[in-house]
Amino acid sequence: MNIFADFSARIRKAVETLALTAKDGGQLDLSRMTVEPPRDASHGDLASNAAMVLAKAAGENPRALAERLADVLRGDGDVASVEVAGPGFVNLRLSDAFWQQQLRAVLAAGADYGRSTIGANTKTNVEYVSANPTGPMHVGHCRGAVVGDVLANLLSFAGYDVTKEYYINDAGVQIGVLASSVMLRYREALGEEIGEIPAGLYPGDYLVPVGQALAAEFGRGLLDMPEDEALEIVSQRTIDAMMAMIREDLAALNVHHEVFFSERTLHEDGGRKIRNAINELTLRGHVYKGKLPPPKGQAPEDWEDREQTLFRSTEVGDDIDRPLVKSDGAYTYFAADVAYLNDKYARGFRQMIFILGADHGGYVKRMEALAKALAGDEVKLTVLLCQLVKLYRNGEPVRMSKRSGEFVTLREVVEEVGRDPIRFMMLYRKNDAPLDFDFAKVTEQSKDNPVFYVQYASARCHSVFRQAREQLEADIPDAESLGGRAHLLTDESEIALIRKLAEYPRLIEGAALALEPHRLAFYLYELATALHGQWNRGTENADLRFLKVNEPELTYARLGLVQAVSCVLASGLALIGAEAPEEMR
Repeated sequence: MNIFADFSARIRKAVETLALTAKDGGQLDLSRMTVEPPRDASHGDLASNAAMVLAKAAGENPRALAERLADVLRGDGDVASVEVAGPGFVNLRLSDAFWQQQLRAVLAAGADYGRSTIGANTKTNVEYVSANPTGPMHVGHCRGAVVGDVLANLLSFAGYDVTKEYYINDAGVQIGVLASSVMLRYREALGEEIGEIPAGLYPGDYLVPVGQALAAEFGRGLLDMPEDEALEIVSQRTIDAMMAMIREDLAALNVHHEVFFSERTLHEDGGRKIRNAINELTLRGHVYKGKLPPPKGQAPEDWEDREQTLFRSTEVGDDIDRPLVKSDGAYTYFAADVAYLNDKYARGFRQMIFILGADHGGYVKRMEALAKALAGDEVKLTVLLCQLVKLYRNGEPVRMSKRSGEFVTLREVVEEVGRDPIRFMMLYRKNDAPLDFDFAKVTEQSKDNPVFYVQYASARCHSVFRQAREQLEADIPDAESLGGRAHLLTDESEIALIRKLAEYPRLIEGAALALEPHRLAFYLYELATALHGQWNRGTENADLRFLKVNEPELTYARLGLVQAVSCVLASGLALIGAEAPEEMR
């Protein structure tokens, strides 16, 4: 249960009992009322702005209205006290019994605690990575891969019907360059001396096995074919090989897409899907024949100073109209984007999320405009941009990879530090903020390493249970029975830990609605800090230890608290795609 949503409903009911009316005789707008944790925990458990946002419309003094509202809320059995603060904040402190019930709820829900239905099964497409199939994944793809994957997991947990998608850019100039690069490696595999790889081609050693495979399959046969026919074969074999490599790289990071969509399919049958999508835009009145003014600065690759077919995207929020068909009849790159978005719409997706690198900022407005033109208000389209990741080792920049020829590969980073530190740390900054990743810091065992600190909290929970099984003569009760002793937890520090657990459902819903998966990593670190803090209090004060062999009932109650923390840590780490270890080695 989201206790903040629950008390929002309770406060709304309390407002209704006051029989307030707007000065103009209409109904009051209750939509701006909020219930949140107070900025200062000493002010209570919950704070509401209800009186302040309603007072003006109702013609009342905010603080006086807050006092009236407080009087009603004091009659709520779960409320221990209500105070009015400042210009009219209503601060609530909830009873220990309420928090003890929340602990029972966590234990009863188990792995489903925090799961929500706010997504209302909305069919949602999250597209992420979508790197050109021209080589192995590099660290520049890593952040978008993690952000997209965790966001998809989070949305699914919040009740959305989510599909994880990868768009294969297997059409265009870069594929021709790739095929030419592999032809050189093919000739090399046949024994020819190819010398230094020419500028403009892909130099990485990762293409050597592809050339060798072609030599084993075709012998010298490709050299006897017409060049365009041979390059088509090489192109398809290479794309298949690169995508196999990319899938393996992503799997090493625990990233698995459900759909791999080929750009080539948009160009089949003479570009039928592209043509149909443009026709759809035309029927909606968004396409015309015209000329674009010369752009400021350097002209884009598809700009022409001649009449062409244009998307009237400025009428739906874009900065400039976009070319769809060049004067020679060829489709532009953007035309394929039109067809792809139209395809997603036809597949029933009503929320579309694109995770792109920061260098794709120019795509945001055009894609939002395109969604509005194709689907009106039926589709919510969001583009999230991921800023660069800079690699360091003990504060020194990491040099490029020898294998790739020009970048540090994703596989190299995973093999050195492991997938869990990568996935967690890629979320430890908001996606639109630059991120520094230091190999040394993400593997050190200290509080300054967030992923270690969170996983250590998970291991510590399991350690407590191992010790309990060794020290207690009786079997440890099941989770429901442990929850039945929750009323024995009355120390303020224990109640504070339960309060932190109770924030999880709100965290899930808020992060899903805001499309901000980094909130999950921050929350887990805060929960781990609270757990470690409670452990330390027990070290300093024997009365607060989780295990008190001479007081088995209190011990069971505290084991219930530890079990609940373990459950939420495991849930959050699973959404991040990391392990919740039972012990640290």
